[in-house]
Amino acid sequence: MASWTVVDLFAGAGGFSRGFKEAGFQIVAAIENFKPVAITYSENFSEAELIVEDIKRIHSKDLLSLIGSPPDVVIGGPPCEPFTAVNIRRRKDPLDRLYGDPIGRLVLHFIRFVGDLKPKVFVMENVPQILDGELKYALRKEFARVGYPKIYFNILRAEDYGTPSRRVRVFISNIKLRPVKVKVRIPVMKAIGDLPDPYGVHDIPNHDPVPLSPAKLKKVSRLKWGDALVHFSGASGRFYTNWVRLRPYRLAPTVLGRSRFIHPFENRLLTVREQARLMGFPDDHVFHGGREVQFDQVGEAVPVPLAKAIALSVKKYLESCG
Repeated sequence: MASWTVVDLFAGAGGFSRGFKEAGFQIVAAIENFKPVAITYSENFSEAELIVEDIKRIHSKDLLSLIGSPPDVVIGGPPCEPFTAVNIRRRKDPLDRLYGDPIGRLVLHFIRFVGDLKPKVFVMENVPQILDGELKYALRKEFARVGYPKIYFNILRAEDYGTPSRRVRVFISNIKLRPVKVKVRIPVMKAIGDLPDPYGVHDIPNHDPVPLSPAKLKKVSRLKWGDALVHFSGASGRFYTNWVRLRPYRLAPTVLGRSRFIHPFENRLLTVREQARLMGFPDDHVFHGGREVQFDQVGEAVPVPLAKAIALSVKKYLESCG
């Protein structure tokens, strides 16, 4: 039979789509409203119909007119900023993060599309804090309202599926996801150690060195493995770090849009390509836009190995349904 079809509602750089594509799915359409990121997606998924527009302004009929028939699978990761504990400005009331925060309400637009398109399977990615307080019950209510009375909150760790960095995320779906874990975890240097010197001659995309001021370089040179140059407090009062010198033989910390990691052995920041390696992106997945936009695209993606593991679990379910 033809491959199962997928629509990605918050496409970003395409980590989620890449995993499904590698698992044999056909990516037929995607939505991404930020033009530099949309260029990245379009270049890597030329086969997909891409709508570059705010999802709030798009009706499901607009998408269906492009692809002809409803997709088998709808995926997407609405922005997590309203929910994550790292965001010191997130709203105090959990329900207000979903219904009051304009960015948080994008989750409701994901649900709207799911209700209109009626896919066999949907998978929505976000931070586990999207389940705080009454949010879990609110999400159950909203999905039930559009025809999916039973949903599952699948909490998965990216490192269990071959991603060289730590990442815990919830994948909300109408089926129980049972991805197959890998037996061996991939440390930092195994992921990036074969890349050439970014200051030398090479043809690796997104592998340009990141400039550092003399003052920053001096501070970086003093850091030992695991040390951080930046410490800050999140919404819950917990302290977080940035500009961390990576431990070479361990997993990397969670890669975020604002993450900057220091090479384990060299006094420099990782390149965009090296951070993309830590998220499981292959080197032929090219990122466009300015350097900061490229870093953001990497950090905001679903890690490719995890996405593929989820896709294979979805594929097994679909095949079992005939």
